Amino acid sequence: MVNQVKSVLWVDDEAESLEPHRMFLRDKGFHVESVTNAEDAVELVRRRSFDLVLLDEQMPGKRGLDALADLRDIDPHLPIVMVTKSEEDETLTEALGAATAGYLVKPVTPRQVYAIVARLLEGPAIRRQVVSQRFVERFRALQNEDWRSLDWRGWIERYAEIVQWDVDLGDEAETGLQESLRGLLPDLRREFAHHIQREYAGWVGDLSSDRPPLSIDIVQEFLLPVVEEKKAAVFVVVDCLRLDQWRAIEPLLAEVADVETTHYYSLLPTATPFARNALFSGLFPAELASRYPEWWREREDESLNAHERELLEAQLATLGRKIPVRYEKISTATEADDLQRRLGSAILPEGISAFVFNFIDLLTHGRSESAILYEVARDEVALRQLTLQWFRHSALFALLREAARRGITVLLTSDHGSIHCNTPATVFAKRDATMSLRFKFGEDLRAEQPAQALLFRHEEDLKLPKRGSGANTLLAVGDCFFVYPTKLREYQGRYRGSFLHGGVSPEECILPLSLLSPRR
Repeated sequence: MVNQVKSVLWVDDEAESLEPHRMFLRDKGFHVESVTNAEDAVELVRRRSFDLVLLDEQMPGKRGLDALADLRDIDPHLPIVMVTKSEEDETLTEALGAATAGYLVKPVTPRQVYAIVARLLEGPAIRRQVVSQRFVERFRALQNEDWRSLDWRGWIERYAEIVQWDVDLGDEAETGLQESLRGLLPDLRREFAHHIQREYAGWVGDLSSDRPPLSIDIVQEFLLPVVEEKKAAVFVVVDCLRLDQWRAIEPLLAEVADVETTHYYSLLPTATPFARNALFSGLFPAELASRYPEWWREREDESLNAHERELLEAQLATLGRKIPVRYEKISTATEADDLQRRLGSAILPEGISAFVFNFIDLLTHGRSESAILYEVARDEVALRQLTLQWFRHSALFALLREAARRGITVLLTSDHGSIHCNTPATVFAKRDATMSLRFKFGEDLRAEQPAQALLFRHEEDLKLPKRGSGANTLLAVGDCFFVYPTKLREYQGRYRGSFLHGGVSPEECILPLSLLSPRR
């Protein structure tokens, strides 16, 4: 298919002196027309379409900025670059306020003009070509990767790279290359599960070993140093935020703060009662249940995550720190609106202001129950886009901007991720087995296909509370979700294509941990 020549309209009363500039653009493959006044420009744009307008600000008759408004009425999406002799701040501010696509100050060289025209008209195609070429060059090495040789650092590095490729290819609508990349995921997920089965018990059994940061480390190793240096910090936990979702919203934050991101591993099972309680308490589930049984006891009127503020305060006390704590959980639109109304008082001037945002977790769960949500967030790319749209107008973004405005550092993370599940895995269990779709506890558990799940026979291997005779833990791997033989069709129809968590996959386990430092 032959690329259509891009057309440029140049509006300037000094048309003859600019002929070398127009020739340069024509030599680069652009079709260029010129007029000498704003009235002719408006009439010409009314009769035919252009891809870009170079508009002189100072001409006899109608000013360029006045003509810009007329051109916008004809074509609201037409890119317009203002060209002017004026270097006054007022002119620049007026042009930027009119949403021009660019701004040039005379005298300009032909190459300067070409640079801005090429950026606006060919930039997306050039970026797409560069991203595609870089990925094709890298893809063969990824295909030949020996996943089994990776240690925990290597797994973070490789998974983060694959996530970034997925985001970049998605942004450029390179669906074919994106599908090639995702063809690597089954092998990657399988080998990651083997990595966890080999290493996890050693990590939690010997905290002095060479191990990744875990959920229990976040407050002591990452949050506390910020508070002690800066006197105040905001601690944000976005429930169920995947690494790719973080990569989608990160550029927005880079506009208001300096962003430094590292990664950590969620505790197993990768579910809120275990992973988020570990974040706030600094304890493994077994330690938490033993030390604070009144906060771990599951009751119908109270979730296992009802005492996160108390757990954070208890962890600080155990560490010998007397630090003020403010805690808030945002789960509804009403709570989000209320937070936005009182942002000025929501952040402590000294101490830790902790916030849990549940929107993404509610979205991933609600998607299984709502045909509308399912259609809007059909796959990982759509879920990222929906996350980005939510974040732009969210109380969370408002909170982070307020923290940056007040010069307060933010530590932002997630408690676990989620994975798009498409493969039913039949399990056999007694009646004592729990009902979760990605993890199960019970006395006698087994997967029909052992490769679809990891079996841990001892609670101490996962540092889980004692469960009497039901000591076995079964964790789904890859994109599997558990189904029973007697309810096979019901579970398949209801949960296939759902985003779930609680099992073992890079998407659930490897999480962003980001420091947002206000700019001075």
